[in-house]
This record gives sequence, C-alpha cells and structure tokens, in this order.
Amino acid sequence: MKIIPAKTPGFVKSLFPKFVWNVNTQKKELYLTFDDGPTPEITDWVLQTLKEYDAKATFFCIGKNVESHPDIFKSILKQGHSVGNHTFNHLKGWKTKTKDYINDVERNQDLINSKIENHHSSFKNLFRPPYGKFKSKQSYKLQKLGYKIILWDVLSYDWDKSVSKEACLKNIIPAATEGSIIVFHDSIKASQNLKYSLPRVLEFYTKKGYTFKALTKNTLE
Repeated sequence: MKIIPAKTPGFVKSLFPKFVWNVNTQKKELYLTFDDGPTPEITDWVLQTLKEYDAKATFFCIGKNVESHPDIFKSILKQGHSVGNHTFNHLKGWKTKTKDYINDVERNQDLINSKIENHHSSFKNLFRPPYGKFKSKQSYKLQKLGYKIILWDVLSYDWDKSVSKEACLKNIIPAATEGSIIVFHDSIKASQNLKYSLPRVLEFYTKKGYTFKALTKNTLE
C-alpha cells in the first residue's frame, strides 16, 4: 500500500537539503535508477530495453547480488551505466546498529570498487538506503565518509503488488520533469510493473525530446 507520495513534495526535500532528490538542470534530461539488482533475466531485460532507446541509467546494487551475478554487473558497466551502493545485505537502517550498517555499506563499496575500472571513478560512492530510510546518525557518518546520498523525485511503486501496472505508469507520467530522478527496481517482485512501465516511459519522454542519463559526481555538483 502506498504511504509515500509518488512525487516527492518540495517541503520534504527542504527538510533534507544535503540529500540528492533531483538534478538541478533546465535541460530535457531524466535520470532513471534501478534498485535491488543485479537480478538474472530482469536486469538483462532492463539493459536491453535501455539500449533500444540509447538511454543510460544508474543501478543501485545489493552487494550479495553483485557477488552472485558478477557477469550481469559487468554488463551494466560495459554498457556505460553508473552503479551505486544499496548496502551489501539490503539492510533496514532503522533496525540496524549504526556501526553494523556502516560496515555493511563499506563492504559493498569495497566489492564495487574492486570491479570497476578507473574510468568509472566518476560515480564512486553514490549511495541509496534500502527502503529510502535510515537513521540520521547513519546518514551523517556516510556523508562524512564521502558518500552522496541519492533519493528521488519520482517513485514508481513498481514493487508494490497493490499498485497496478497502469497506476505505476501514471506515477511517473507526467510527474517526471527536467532533472527528475526516477526509481524503478530490477527485481522479480517489481518485474510485472517494470516491464509494462519502463518501455512506455522511455517512449513517451523520448518523443518529448528528453534524453536519459546516468548519475555521476559531475551531474550532482
């Protein structure tokens, strides 16, 4: 059941100004993000669909999935997408001791860093907390360690079984505008809504003259 609005209200963004909610641009650019992968077949399908529209995106990966599916992770990088950190074990920050949470994030970052080449350094230390929630102390420590906390402007709710595929699409169109960061999930749970919505989002906004870009430290400055 939806409890967070699909379009993040401005007052929420103002409460947490150090987090990244969208990219500050007036250009027709959108920033697709995918959480919880890499996942066999689902991530492969996402990559192929993005390729059809010459679209780039950012994948916030779970460490244990990277470890289990290194070839898919390599494909993400090879096709020119950015990757970010989504913890190693998909932890609930509010239920995890801060020290354990930070260690889990750092474990994942070490894994990611071991697999990316020097020319991918522009997106190192991008982090999105699972469920979009964590303790303030955890966020403070991560930022002190140099992580950019990436949240979102538009949330698709693709994982929510109570949200139809049509409603999932309407959560994005026409809410996404210049610089919007949009959340999808390349997971089995989200696959039905994802496979319906993603091609239609790509088609709709491409016809409107938008391009789809990956997040990098340069775009976030």
